[in-house]
Amino acid sequence: MTANFELITGGTVTSPEGFSAGATYAGLKTASNDALDLGILVSEVPCAATALFTANSFKAAPVLLCQQQLKDGKATALVVNSGCANAGTGEPGLGDAIMMTELTAERLKLPPKNILVASTGVIGQRLPMAKIKAAIAKINLSEDGGHDLARAMMTTDTAPKEAAVRVKGYTIGGAAKGSGMIHPTLATMLCFLTTDAGVDKVFLGEALRKATDISFNMVTVDGDTSPNDMVLLLANGRAGSEIIAQNSREADNFQEALNQVCIKLAKAVAADGEGATKLIEVTVSGAATATDARSAARTVAGSSLVKTAVHGSDPNWGRILAAAGRSGARMAASKIDLFIGDICLVRGGGVLLFDKARAAEALSGREVAITLDLNLGSDQATAWGCDLSQEYVTINSQYTT
Repeated sequence: MTANFELITGGTVTSPEGFSAGATYAGLKTASNDALDLGILVSEVPCAATALFTANSFKAAPVLLCQQQLKDGKATALVVNSGCANAGTGEPGLGDAIMMTELTAERLKLPPKNILVASTGVIGQRLPMAKIKAAIAKINLSEDGGHDLARAMMTTDTAPKEAAVRVKGYTIGGAAKGSGMIHPTLATMLCFLTTDAGVDKVFLGEALRKATDISFNMVTVDGDTSPNDMVLLLANGRAGSEIIAQNSREADNFQEALNQVCIKLAKAVAADGEGATKLIEVTVSGAATATDARSAARTVAGSSLVKTAVHGSDPNWGRILAAAGRSGARMAASKIDLFIGDICLVRGGGVLLFDKARAAEALSGREVAITLDLNLGSDQATAWGCDLSQEYVTINSQYTT
């Protein structure tokens, strides 16, 4: 964390000035003592807005609607539900998504065109709109309601994912959800980011693309992408700061602060992968190009064989090099160095006489670091994943039953 900004303890998507949120239980997923499954996020004033969406061709109704709603680069509020993805529901599902914006607009006294919608949960089921209509009217909004919003987004997540940083003159906050079907391209599972900075719309989009590229697009849990993936950034300007634009004096600080929020949320998603017991962080350095570094890091983090070896604390270094070798990245076997934690297993392509017990211990913690130096250039990248356990199979073999 640089000196230009600080992490806000307990920060969330409503930490920036002028944002409020709330959530309730609408009966969209199985109830528990603290169940929430429907939430609203709203700004006091209209926001500059930008978003990235799933590259999956099987796009859910909320994604299709938001792509239309955001054509003017403006939005004021968002309604989100868990328990039902509203994906694979055709024109009726699109109508349901539109109705959600209309019901929220009525609740907030805003035009429907200013409302975005997101859904997550089981694919192929219609939303119970009567339940949603009744529940939207019950949602109470507050400045600390971001915590409830983060919980309302959860499906198989075991914990909410929230972060915020304070920069001199403004704040950036966010909330995300994701546990399974995680291998995003262009976006994450669901992530909502806010700032009270005033930001030029063109720069806002560029900043989000850059932050997403080094965070959410470097996360993998199971190699599957969702029809509902979305990352949204709203800027309402309530902090009264000078408008931040490309090449302005504050642009670099804003970008770095946004990067840090996104990376924190991305790591939380990876650590909470379905059935996960360990977070895997793979860093590839010395790559010939940035693309090579990214491909190798993400392939190693997503390898089922690497993930199972990490789960069993087995220092099977051959699986790591094999995964990197099939990534498409340029490699010279005689130049590769490989570390697990601070233990070097391979130097210049040759295996060392390492202490297997120490290597196994390095794999046994809650966080496991794997470092590959390709020694071919100066580019590097980091990817995040998790181990693969029996619990992942159990969760996904019973998801709809």
